[in-house]
Amino acid sequence: MSPRDLDRRTFVGGLAAAGALAAVPRPLHALVDRQQPTQKLRVACIGVGGMGFNDVRGMSGEQLVAFADVDWKSAERAFRAFPNAKRYKDFREMLEKERNNIDAVTVSTPDHVHAAAAMMALKMGKHVYCQKPLARTIGEVRALKSEAAKRPRQATQMGNQGHSAEGIRLIREWVEAGLIGPVRRVEYWTNRPIWPQAFNRSSVAHNIPETLDWNLWLGPAKERPYNPAYAPFNWRGWWDFGTGAMGDMACHLMDAAYWTLGLKYPSRITPESTLLFSETAPTSERIEYEFPAIGDRPAVTLSWRDGSLFPPRPEGWPEIEDWPFDREGGQVWYGDKGMLLAGTYGENPRLLDPKVAAEIAATPLPKKYPRTEGVYKEWISAIKDGKQPGSDFAGYAGPMTEMIVIGCLATRMGQALVMDPDTGVIKNATPPSEWVNPTFRAGWSL
Repeated sequence: MSPRDLDRRTFVGGLAAAGALAAVPRPLHALVDRQQPTQKLRVACIGVGGMGFNDVRGMSGEQLVAFADVDWKSAERAFRAFPNAKRYKDFREMLEKERNNIDAVTVSTPDHVHAAAAMMALKMGKHVYCQKPLARTIGEVRALKSEAAKRPRQATQMGNQGHSAEGIRLIREWVEAGLIGPVRRVEYWTNRPIWPQAFNRSSVAHNIPETLDWNLWLGPAKERPYNPAYAPFNWRGWWDFGTGAMGDMACHLMDAAYWTLGLKYPSRITPESTLLFSETAPTSERIEYEFPAIGDRPAVTLSWRDGSLFPPRPEGWPEIEDWPFDREGGQVWYGDKGMLLAGTYGENPRLLDPKVAAEIAATPLPKKYPRTEGVYKEWISAIKDGKQPGSDFAGYAGPMTEMIVIGCLATRMGQALVMDPDTGVIKNATPPSEWVNPTFRAGWSL
């Protein structure tokens, strides 16, 4: 059966079978012997070109069973590196045929396919690694979060790799040690978008590249003619496929504050942007998140800028140094006693006060939070050890992504959103239902 021959009846029947299979109680290591931690996982990869090839390399010490990619030209590098992996264009067909041969699944597709792919793998009882953002819309994120919560014995991980790195741990240890005092504001910036956006849909017809299955690339999204403005790379700026600059980079930049400060839902999100278009994200935007005080933590504001907008030069920044210190992206934390700066992924954290920085360099703080060997090894170890990794769908990645895509929604609506910080309910507006819970095409489902 070719990928094009997978009709809706076959697919829905397969989902029913997968649901029945998942309903049977399964030990965490149904296919991995917990007593033999060196036993290799059997892995299937959905999307193996571009960022997906990083997933393939990250799993290279395990047994790579099958690859699915809608463009086999894009997938050539992975195919050459692992010639024994079976090849598919439709991930649904791959999961159906290989479900008894695999333990774990990676997902590296455009944002609009994340939820469908990750959900199908979850319901088949597989451990799942999904690139950021976890999903494109609030409804999809909540569905994945809810499903993962029902399956604590399946290890899930979002690909915000900074969460597994050294920098974010140093930031949290420094803040909790009071080195900059209570944090009241964090400023962010990124050079994204590095793809075109802020325009209307073109009506010009284009031929579909011979190697691309356009119907499968669209996946659950509504049908439209192929245009190079969407694929292979420029999809991020289109609301039907991506989440703009914020959805692309905030899972990295906001990660340290979300984790360190114990953030949940904001009480208010205020967006500002250049001209809004109906189908694409704006050229640049500034989004301010306001979080209420919780316990000993004061109220805190996160201020996001993209499109190469930069925050003001911090008071005390050395005159001999350029500002911003990295035009591609970074973050500045403002506390009552000082400031902390770091890169996009929380890397290279730096205390602005030279005296405090020198003291910490001479006498580092104890390592309060365990270190990892990186995002892929953390997920693999979690599977084999019967644990959840740091950025699991239910406990961390889902809630953080939800916070981020609500910011995308505020920009798209062009208005401030007032929220219940405990429940995430928007109190002052009703977003269009398609922007929250999109309708999938026939044959695609959560």
